[in-house]
Amino acid sequence: MASITPEIVEAHGLNPEEYQRVLEALGREPNMVELGIFSVMWSEHCSYKSSRLHLRKLPTVAPWVICGPGENAGVIDIGEGPNGVRQAAIFKMESHNHPSYIEPYQGAATGVGGILRDVFTMGARPVASMNALRFGRPDHPKMKHLVQGVVAGIGGYGNCVGVPTVGGETNFHPAYDGNILVNAMTVGVADQDKIFYSAATGVGNPIVYVGSRTGRDGIHGATMASADFAEDSDAKRPTVQVGDPFTEKLLIEACLELMATDAIVAIQDMGAAGLTSSSVEMASKGGAGIRLDMNAVPCREEGMTPYEMMLSESQERMLMVLKPGREGEAEAIFRKWELDFAVIGEVTEPGPHGGHMVLEWNGEVVCDIPLAPLADEAPLYDRPVAPRQKPAPLGNVPDSDDVGADLLTLMACPDLASRRWIWEQYDQQVGADTIAGPGGDAALVRVHGTRKALALTTDCTPRYCFADPYEGGKQAVAEAYRNLSAVGARPLAITNCLNFANPQRPEIMAQFVGCVEGMARACGVLDFPVVSGNVSLYNESKATGGGSAILPTPAIGGVGLLEDYAHRATIGFKAAGETIYLLDQEAWASPHPERGHLGRSLWLREIHGREEGPPPRVDLNHERHAGEFVRELIAAGLVSAVHDVADGGLAVALAEMALAGGLGAEVSTSPEYTAAGWWFGEDQGRYVLTVPDDAAFQAQLAKGTRDAETASAGIRRIGSVGGDALLGIPLATLREAHERFFREWMEG
Repeated sequence: MASITPEIVEAHGLNPEEYQRVLEALGREPNMVELGIFSVMWSEHCSYKSSRLHLRKLPTVAPWVICGPGENAGVIDIGEGPNGVRQAAIFKMESHNHPSYIEPYQGAATGVGGILRDVFTMGARPVASMNALRFGRPDHPKMKHLVQGVVAGIGGYGNCVGVPTVGGETNFHPAYDGNILVNAMTVGVADQDKIFYSAATGVGNPIVYVGSRTGRDGIHGATMASADFAEDSDAKRPTVQVGDPFTEKLLIEACLELMATDAIVAIQDMGAAGLTSSSVEMASKGGAGIRLDMNAVPCREEGMTPYEMMLSESQERMLMVLKPGREGEAEAIFRKWELDFAVIGEVTEPGPHGGHMVLEWNGEVVCDIPLAPLADEAPLYDRPVAPRQKPAPLGNVPDSDDVGADLLTLMACPDLASRRWIWEQYDQQVGADTIAGPGGDAALVRVHGTRKALALTTDCTPRYCFADPYEGGKQAVAEAYRNLSAVGARPLAITNCLNFANPQRPEIMAQFVGCVEGMARACGVLDFPVVSGNVSLYNESKATGGGSAILPTPAIGGVGLLEDYAHRATIGFKAAGETIYLLDQEAWASPHPERGHLGRSLWLREIHGREEGPPPRVDLNHERHAGEFVRELIAAGLVSAVHDVADGGLAVALAEMALAGGLGAEVSTSPEYTAAGWWFGEDQGRYVLTVPDDAAFQAQLAKGTRDAETASAGIRRIGSVGGDALLGIPLATLREAHERFFREWMEG
């Protein structure tokens, strides 16, 4: 056996101390197969070695949480289904950042495929997908190609597999020039008595491989995703997987058909690190050992070695543990769906020190590793964290010289321009359960056969997180809570995708820890637990023309429940003459904070070229009261349109409502604010409401609700719906500015 050199160890992403741990775990030098398995299992992508110490701070339990982090996806109770059986929503968000930068179409497409498998692995039929995308400067020479490829990949995979893409977010900033972010989220629905988990149990139970055959694509993908980019990023193209959505559709149907029987003991998709991670995770969760016959693994290429088979990340593959004697029944189902099926091993008895992974090939043992060091005892680092820095106050706050002109500029900027070019490439209606798709505060998907709907949103404001990670983490969760409340849904739980740069730099770990602690605080106060998620580190680039570290981006995927989708709200103005109200937490806060917050605002950046100051303050108690109050108003039918105030402030919120409804508005200013602060300040916890019956609305306020003393005290009348202009700008002019960016960029 060839000796493992320091160069080989380094090429596998292990440092000298970690390699010493490998030697101690084995009591000998590893062979190449064993080294490869340690490499991927101890990568950041699989082991969370820099992050899991801090992830424990996140709240993960609530009466409606059935399964929190640790499985393929999170599971929450959503009540009875049409057949009287209680149902669950199963969902997760994951990253596919590095692959999407290297090969945007396949990187994004396989990101969608992977998150779909995480959900249907647990027995759920996927009902909707979303995405959260971050790109660099539009004038960067590579960015148009990246945007086109990513959007085409998401649409190409989701449309073909038959799961609607119902919303998401897309932002631009120079910090993502050399490392874009592609975060994909999927939600599914399952009966609670048909939820499947991944713990392998039952000594002697057969282990079966189903789906596509194994190829050489994606080898060392998990290791590549756990390192920053150098100048040779294009040379890493072979580490990007290739997806086939039509095979994925067959795999969904075959798995769900087998799940309708009682043949499955455990099931796990082959995602990052492929056959290695799926087999290790199943065995370690079940406290068992595992033996695999590598000659039995279905391969699509000649001469594949055990090293390649174990590290391949070929797509559309699953690993299952079946009950004894059920192999024939299972094989018949997968052959019917034209998928590969093979019995490749068995669950084995754990020894006195735990289970082992044993791989055999050509009659010889080519790998024998104790499972504990691979999984539960993987390296765990308490990385140095730089002291928390208080952001400098915003000095010399400017005012707006021309509110209308500033609004036109904002509505045309890349971060606020219409995303029509993007979402028109996505099938939003396949499945016929989409009630509200892109363009609102949250998407709504009917729970089939019921009056209920799941509300979905993705949210994060990276510029806030960069200025103050703790407040930015709070705000990301609070905005998800606000967007779900704005459509009338009760927020239930979140998933997340925590995207950060190199954790070995103390300033980056400070960003990570601050954001996680801010998220934890918000989740606790809002009763909005984390049930699943993903950490993506080393998102930075040394590539020529690229930036360095990305902005800290803890993307939040929120899920809520609407008991009757007839009682929902949308953002568009409905009728001339309706009264416009602003629900403003700052109006009742005491002591009174800064009004019209312009620090880190889009207005300050786009109009004055300044990215300065602290982010806006987030009062979580007021966020909760305001959200509950808004949901009560929507359920009572007292408001005709609702929209939260976010990027760009009040003027942008009103413009989006006007464009969605095709109606203008007359809106007053406030003497308590500067013009810029009133129209473009990004104060948090605010909603714009339109009211068709002012007398009934005032009567409800006078009658009081459980939040009347807090939330309704912040209601102020600011105008009325009507006309064909807003702030002196004709709606046609506003719409043209709003639609211009993507059209001209993609046609240019």
